Amino acid sequence: MVSFKKSNLSSFQERIHIATLFVTFCFLLLVARLAWLQLVSHNKYHLLAESNRIALVPAPANRGLIIDRNGIVIGRNYSALTLDVNAGEVKGNVDQLIDDLSQIVLISPRDRRNFKRSLEDSRNMGTFPLRSMLTEAETARFMANRYRFPGVEIRARSFREYPYNDLASHLLGYIGRVSQKDKERMQTEIEGAKTDDPDALQASFLSGIQYVGKIGLEQSYEAVLRGVPGYDQVEITAGGKPVRTLASSPSVPGKNVVLSVDIKLQYLVEQLYGNFRGAFVAIEPETGDILAFVSKPNFNPNDFVEGIDSVTWKELNDSPQKPLYNRPLKGIYPPGSTYKPFMALGALENKKRTPSDSISDPGYFVFGNHTFRDDKKGGHGIVDMQKSIVESCDTYYYLLARDMGVNMMHDFMKPLGFGQITGIDLKGEAKGVLPSTEWKKNTFKKPEQQKWYEGETISLGIGQGYNSFTILQLAHAMANVVNNGIVMKPHVVKAIEDPFTRKRTLTTPKESYRINLNPENIEVIKKAMVEVNNSGTSATVFKGTGYSVGGKTGTAQVFSLNSKEYNHSTTAEFLRDHALYIAFAPAEKPTIVIAMVVENAGFGAQHAAPIARKALDFYIDGKWPKEVPEWKRAP
Repeated sequence: MVSFKKSNLSSFQERIHIATLFVTFCFLLLVARLAWLQLVSHNKYHLLAESNRIALVPAPANRGLIIDRNGIVIGRNYSALTLDVNAGEVKGNVDQLIDDLSQIVLISPRDRRNFKRSLEDSRNMGTFPLRSMLTEAETARFMANRYRFPGVEIRARSFREYPYNDLASHLLGYIGRVSQKDKERMQTEIEGAKTDDPDALQASFLSGIQYVGKIGLEQSYEAVLRGVPGYDQVEITAGGKPVRTLASSPSVPGKNVVLSVDIKLQYLVEQLYGNFRGAFVAIEPETGDILAFVSKPNFNPNDFVEGIDSVTWKELNDSPQKPLYNRPLKGIYPPGSTYKPFMALGALENKKRTPSDSISDPGYFVFGNHTFRDDKKGGHGIVDMQKSIVESCDTYYYLLARDMGVNMMHDFMKPLGFGQITGIDLKGEAKGVLPSTEWKKNTFKKPEQQKWYEGETISLGIGQGYNSFTILQLAHAMANVVNNGIVMKPHVVKAIEDPFTRKRTLTTPKESYRINLNPENIEVIKKAMVEVNNSGTSATVFKGTGYSVGGKTGTAQVFSLNSKEYNHSTTAEFLRDHALYIAFAPAEKPTIVIAMVVENAGFGAQHAAPIARKALDFYIDGKWPKEVPEWKRAP
């Protein structure tokens, strides 16, 4: 009996010990959890608690101005009235509220979509525009009915404006509403922003940025132009109603960008192109300053600021003229005869020719079983280097290409910038094609396609074949030559300006590198190009200039003729030859270099050189053509 009692007591005590251990273990778990929450995760849950009590109302920053080299403002801001909705004060169905408001002011489906997206991104906290740029009549109608819509008010907001509409549109680009990809890209910029409250900045930075640059300068200099948005810390009730403002951080406006571009020259060239398509780049060789950057046709960037309508977008996107295509930056073209001065310089530098070496041109060159024809029937007679450039003798360069070979041509042209990214401060630059045996091997898949055939070398000498470059590269290469081999990176922004102090920080880079070119060889080429405008293919166009100018015309085939004779008038428009021209002036010490193409226009001397002449007359002598409207300065 005693033994049984002892056994029960022992079992009971064992259960007590187990229960005690279990309770102790649970208690320790609670203590550990409490320590984790109070010590390790304190900041996280403190922020979550504060976010339920405090709302951050963003204050967008004013965007910086875009100013040309002469002080003309070509990208600015203006104030307009918007219909704003405070999400925290909206009661009931949002769609019903919008439907009721649409009886008073016009609200498009796009306005509705953008507003609801903003609400979703902000957890229904903050004030957001439902409709922008109200008219006076709409403002008056709403004010008369304002009592019906608590939480809805009219405010003045800042909007982007391009005062000259389509002028320099591919250069400027445009802004648009921020997308999810834009937000992800800007996440990395938050830590670099200066603020006394980084946690508040993290929560408000992205919501304070409603518009970002999409293309052009607006995109490339987004971080400079955008500024830093501010915010108000507002204490709110559980229902989202504001109680008081706890703290504020003012927004910091974006900095101004001062362009190297002369907008008057830009305007003139765009007018001179008329309805032709093409690209035009002017560079100051000593600095790399882009003086003009023309892509025709262009578009109106104001159409994109608040979201482009579907009709306009379809017209732009489906147009065979491709007005949204940035031709100087992305368009690649065969350089045609504008390549010949560079070929001649390469021959001198590689000792394949001397200036006095001559050939007898019968008007064609036979290689294997193929005949490469010159554009002049019967040929040019006895041709030395200068005459080959002045009269644009194809046969001279067929022979030269054969003697140099594709790899020698490639190795000489590459440092000049052909087939290379120039590094201009605009995104999306095309590389083009500078052919070589290695390039062909890496480009094509089939073994028979990878092999380089000697016959392919011949047409490279006259800027045809695989040669495909941007007009920017062509201008850059010409600038490098007349700058005696000193390579300056081309750029469109000359300085960044503080909006308060007006202090400017130059962006003009130092020389990138130097090409070891013989100054005597450069003078041979420059002299021949000056003679082009005195007695050669563009002499008529440049007759009577008060300055010395070098140039070279070019005509580039768009498709292979297959030995047929080209007839401009009977050829379909988009298959006609391109007209090209390169120039520099004054010849003694060039301050401007031009490269241009007029698409499907035919001969360079007829359609490209006249535009270059008038552009140079204006830039060097200040002459404004009578047929072009006078410039009106921005207010």
